[in-house]
Amino acid sequence: MFDFVRQHTKIMQILLFLLIVPSFVLFGIDGYNRFLDNGQVVASVDGQKINQGEWDRVHQSEVERMKASMPNLDAKFFDSPIAKFASLERLVRDRVLQAASTHLHLQVSDQRLAQTLSQNPAIAQLKKPDGTLDVERYKSLLAAQGMSPEMFEGQMRQDLAKQQVLLGVSQSEMTGQVALESALNAYYEKRSVQIVRFLPSDFLSSLKPSQDDLMAYYKEHSQNYQSPEQASIEYLVLNLQQVQKSITLADADLKTYYEQNIAKSSGQEERRASHILFTINKSMTEAEKSAVKAKAQSVLEDLKKSPNQFAALAQKYSQDPGSAAKGGDLDFFAKGAMVKAFEDAAFAMKKDQISDLVESEFGFHIIKVTDIRMPKVESFESAKAEIEKQVRREQAQKKFAEVAETFTNLVYEQADSLEPAATKLKLSIETFDALNKVPDPKNTAGADWMKSPKFLEAVFSPDVIEKKHNTQAIEVAPNTLVAARIKQYKPAKTMDFDVVKASVEVQWKQDRSLALTKEAGKAKLDAWKAHPEQAQLPKEVIVSREKGKEFPVKLIEAVLRTPLKGEPAWSGVDLGQEGYAIVKVLRVEPSEVMSADRTREKAQLGQWLADAESEAYYEHLKSGLNVKLTAPNPIQVQ
Repeated sequence: MFDFVRQHTKIMQILLFLLIVPSFVLFGIDGYNRFLDNGQVVASVDGQKINQGEWDRVHQSEVERMKASMPNLDAKFFDSPIAKFASLERLVRDRVLQAASTHLHLQVSDQRLAQTLSQNPAIAQLKKPDGTLDVERYKSLLAAQGMSPEMFEGQMRQDLAKQQVLLGVSQSEMTGQVALESALNAYYEKRSVQIVRFLPSDFLSSLKPSQDDLMAYYKEHSQNYQSPEQASIEYLVLNLQQVQKSITLADADLKTYYEQNIAKSSGQEERRASHILFTINKSMTEAEKSAVKAKAQSVLEDLKKSPNQFAALAQKYSQDPGSAAKGGDLDFFAKGAMVKAFEDAAFAMKKDQISDLVESEFGFHIIKVTDIRMPKVESFESAKAEIEKQVRREQAQKKFAEVAETFTNLVYEQADSLEPAATKLKLSIETFDALNKVPDPKNTAGADWMKSPKFLEAVFSPDVIEKKHNTQAIEVAPNTLVAARIKQYKPAKTMDFDVVKASVEVQWKQDRSLALTKEAGKAKLDAWKAHPEQAQLPKEVIVSREKGKEFPVKLIEAVLRTPLKGEPAWSGVDLGQEGYAIVKVLRVEPSEVMSADRTREKAQLGQWLADAESEAYYEHLKSGLNVKLTAPNPIQVQ
């Protein structure tokens, strides 16, 4: 048999081609596409696609960074659709600026790159006493982050080029002083006015709708009285916690982990030291540095004769303002907390030993180690429970991708049931009886992810509704996949009049009272304009943007927009659901702010205008680069 295959290779290749390709065409392409659903395109910039997986990775990276800087922030904030969509918008912005810098042929010089790197605090600490960069420590620092110097510097060049795209616009924005003064005057302007408000509540009590009125309103607004599209579903959830349950650990594995990580789990050795510092700086001449060193050497000789005088001499001679008053005491510190020269000396000394002169970038130190605190080594038995949790978490993280792939394939390949996936992965099928296509904010039943647009779109898709298929595996949170299917479906329909009659009456009254309010306000405005002497107006008040909490925004804007030509002016203001207002604008009042020195306000306004110019230019770049976001915006969805 094998001889035949060897001797007839071409025939076998053709045969395999005929067998494999049709099956791939009939089944494999669709299966491959479903398998890549996690790679669904969510945006594109300049023809370059951004897929779901990339978006998820960027969001997770941002979440980890935010948690590190703000550990007390509620974790639910990070998992919200709005927070996740913001990550996509930032990713798109980054790609837009990157593409624009390429099209504009923006370059970053070696000098600019070197200057930027020198301003990085982490890199600045890697300098040697002579001011040159410690290349080996620089490489080690980057290697710890999985980067080489070439990768890091290439990324820096790219970032600087992207900054140049908008920098030219924001820095070139020049608004004249007259324009800034005019804008500020408009913002701080105050006007004396008389206001009469017409409120819908004034008309409510007089409204008595008939049955015919309500029926006509119901028919005209039937779309407002729809029962929601709803489904009773069953679903599976796969997350890290469930993967952890499936992992079994042997004591030997835990023991190995304990032995390999004992240093990390036991903390670090710490030293307590005092020092006497004689400072030097780059502006000193060699003669001046030598004088400082000679003085430090003299104090060191005195210490060798009287070691117990260290604290007193530190108070007298040390130029470190933070420790001199405490006899030079620096308290306990671990490796990495001090500059390298100081650290190397302190960790090489014994308790109560006094060093020779140690030179660092700050000057000359005389160091005395006053205590040594060795890490407490926890026994395996006492650490075992915590080690087991840690190892289980780590192994679950590694295994999750594999299990997730199995989950994804099973819910697709066995599309008529969730049972195979549940059995294979030892998951429980859960149910939820009233899932609305449009979430009700007041309804707190069900998990938060059940209200996510991605999940609802999948559940209420034609394939799931009509064919009773499983949904695809949907990522509803980091390391959390869900698949669902519909048990019972209820389409949206107009509810019977008798069921919603009370709601119809409430809405009819609200709409009618609002209409009567505006009719009365407009009629009164016309009458008072024709006969001002008949106007019944309250006492005048001051209206300005600074009093934004006292008056509706629409009223303030109308008052300040009303032109004044030497005599009072009338204006009618439609306040939407708040009714109607008649305003008699009397005069512009002098403002102390308008006559004061407003250098800071003008600078702030100028910055706002520059930011607006940058944002407008960014929007222009987006249109030119054909930016498309296919992921639903949760704010618009709501």
